[in-house]
Amino acid sequence: MLVVAAIVVLSLVGAGGFAVAGGAAALLPERPEGCNQPDRTVTLYAVELPRDGNQIRLGYGLTPQTASYPGPTMEMIEGECLAVTLHNQVPAATLEQLRTDPTHPLGVSLHVHGVKYTQLSDGTAQSFSYVPPGQSRTYTWYAKKRDRTAGTPGTAGYWWYHDHVVGGPHGTKGIGSGLFGGLVVRRVGDPKPDRTYMSVFGDQQSINLRRGAAADTCDPVNPVPGPTCIVAKKGERVEFIVVGIGNDMHTFHIHGHSWADTRTGVLTGTNAETDQVQTIDNKTVGPGDSFGVQIIAGDSVGPGHWMIHCHMQFHSDAGMYTTMHVLDENGNMPPGGGHEHSATSSGAAPAGSGAGVHQHK
Repeated sequence: MLVVAAIVVLSLVGAGGFAVAGGAAALLPERPEGCNQPDRTVTLYAVELPRDGNQIRLGYGLTPQTASYPGPTMEMIEGECLAVTLHNQVPAATLEQLRTDPTHPLGVSLHVHGVKYTQLSDGTAQSFSYVPPGQSRTYTWYAKKRDRTAGTPGTAGYWWYHDHVVGGPHGTKGIGSGLFGGLVVRRVGDPKPDRTYMSVFGDQQSINLRRGAAADTCDPVNPVPGPTCIVAKKGERVEFIVVGIGNDMHTFHIHGHSWADTRTGVLTGTNAETDQVQTIDNKTVGPGDSFGVQIIAGDSVGPGHWMIHCHMQFHSDAGMYTTMHVLDENGNMPPGGGHEHSATSSGAAPAGSGAGVHQHK
């Protein structure tokens, strides 16, 4: 009877109802304080994508057909409550291949940084807040407002979400396979970008799990914005969400452009306040770190092919670079960009395993 009772309690936890605390079942809140009801709902899918060589690739998507790595960028306004329902369509056999401990549960999850959530939305195995294969679960995120009276900073910023279950209790295999995406929490009055891109700097000198030629696949005639095609017209406001994953330190550097070292990369406030803000074009990002910047594409420098890379030299030499293509005002790709640089073609390849040639024409 004790065994049956334990199974019932664990089942309730997995369904999002109860958790074991102090040896007894205790009711946990479904939503964080301040979130009475979700203001919006989002449906997200976790799916298996085509392999990168012999590397398993997974991705999040608003539909199964549009899943990618990084996954879709989520946006919230401070004070908003968001309910995200995650459907796990990753085959159990694939999750089994990624599992490092045969006793670890099979599933995927959503763990988010920066915003507020209860234990039922933590997205971990220990809280039983994951999604077994073929099932779904709703996670609730609350973008708490800044409270000057209480001295709390709020949640406005550039964050990310990721799996915390695939492979083991820390989701290392899930993140390494592609289960991550960006979250922007805006404050009322924040400048709105024309385009947002996510740059995830990780192990094996990769950007978004890709290196060299694979990190920049923009078609020179018809460039389509996406994880491997950073493109904007001159004068457009471009936003980057920069995240560090894995085990290495990196730097994020853009040629020809700079930004204010503030929450958004934009200057606001009085002259006395802004005089204290440093202008930078290179910023360090470590594992789990995230920040965001906004720049005006081609500001004072015009259209061009502007490199983005890690300034740890052996990282960029090994392929940790891509390009921001700034088109002219009519949307035409500028000439030039015929630089050649050696790089591996796949983010999955180990460093030093070979070289290819990537040339913009």
